[in-house]
Amino acid sequence: MTSGTDRRTRIADAVITVLAERGSRGLTHRAVDEEAGLPMGSTSYYHRSRAELLHAAVPRLAELDSGNLPRKPTVSLRDALVTILDRSLRGAGYTRTLARYELVLEASRRPRLQEDLASGTEQLLSLLTDQFDELRAADGASRARDVLAFLDGLMLAQVTSPAERRRTPAELEAAITRFVDSMEGP
Repeated sequence: MTSGTDRRTRIADAVITVLAERGSRGLTHRAVDEEAGLPMGSTSYYHRSRAELLHAAVPRLAELDSGNLPRKPTVSLRDALVTILDRSLRGAGYTRTLARYELVLEASRRPRLQEDLASGTEQLLSLLTDQFDELRAADGASRARDVLAFLDGLMLAQVTSPAERRRTPAELEAAITRFVDSMEGP
């Protein structure tokens, strides 16, 4: 028997997958039930509205995405960013990246969803600033936000560009190197 917490996690994971595969317009209780392998109507027991389904995905995304950040204190910021980008653009990370962009667009019309996403961003910013000295400087919060915005731009370009126009892993790594080098100044 599955506990309510396990089922909620399973539903949140299914919401993420449905958003990635079918887009925001494809997010329905029925689609989530099917993706989660649950009897029809199960999802609506836990999340009565479509808005609640969207909100269910956000903390789960934050939890899963925090695993993209390498936890080794000896890893450089550059290497960490390369790892984050790589993990965000392959496999389950790619699915989460697509789902996140669907949520971001939904959030442009849903202030509560904006707040939920902002909370996840703050968690990631905290993880970054805790781990990297260069992001703990006087303007560290600003630098950490710049880093996330830069990565977000690279990811968005990768997932929305035609395959033949996407950057190669080497090109992405070079872009990250240039960005990190520019943070250090001339």
